[in-house]
Amino acid sequence: MEQSPENLVEISDLHFAYGSRPILKGINLTIPRGKIVAILGVSGCGKSTLLRHVGGQLRPSSGSVKVEGKVIHELDNDGLYAMRREMGMMFQVSGLFSDLSVFDNIAFPMREHTDLPEGVIRDLVLMKLHAVGLRGAHALMPSELSGGMERRVALARAIALDPTLIIYDEPFAGLDPISLNTIANLIRRLNDALGVTSVVVTYDVSESLKVVDYVYFINDGVVVAEGAAAEMLASTDPFVHQFVHAEPDGPVGFQYPSSPYSKDLEFKNKGA
Repeated sequence: MEQSPENLVEISDLHFAYGSRPILKGINLTIPRGKIVAILGVSGCGKSTLLRHVGGQLRPSSGSVKVEGKVIHELDNDGLYAMRREMGMMFQVSGLFSDLSVFDNIAFPMREHTDLPEGVIRDLVLMKLHAVGLRGAHALMPSELSGGMERRVALARAIALDPTLIIYDEPFAGLDPISLNTIANLIRRLNDALGVTSVVVTYDVSESLKVVDYVYFINDGVVVAEGAAAEMLASTDPFVHQFVHAEPDGPVGFQYPSSPYSKDLEFKNKGA
């Protein structure tokens, strides 16, 4: 499968298992350049595992992940290091360095990966913080930030090196409605302003469908539905309908697969 110039990321028949437990069972999807793509699914369906393959943290059992036409798991250490410099990551729990100020958290990747003088780094850090509305908070420590502010600082750090690809792992988790809406709008505005490509991995349907261009739904290790955000809102597919409308009954069960409950508790027939 040759890399299409329109696609930044191409994932082909990706399989992966933790020991004997399969997680990804043949994922196929593409991430077009300049677009925001959401990967939606219930907790534990393999979304974060998929991201770890894009970043080269995990090697697939079979299949491949291509970024800029390069197969990630075939890169050597230098090649993987160079590729990761083109990726910005907003972690599920923000991942800020607790003993560094907001300013130094944003400056860290610049100091680590460039030879820029401190004066230039200072200006760039303030520009990134201004973009997320927190230029005035540059001297604060992470412990002094609210949850929404912490996520915005994490977003500023994700764009610190002007990456080609930005990955957001559960960017809306645990946020109040105002902070959540602010982060969602920032993701859209920054993507369009910087001309980058973004992947949003989340289970928050309402906010993600407001800002993304295309959606993939993952369930049981495969892509079960895909389409433009508006199409997914109106979809009659049983899985998509259940997920989008948060209905308790449908293809997605609440219980993790297991043996019968009565067997586990060793219930016996009363007549025995």
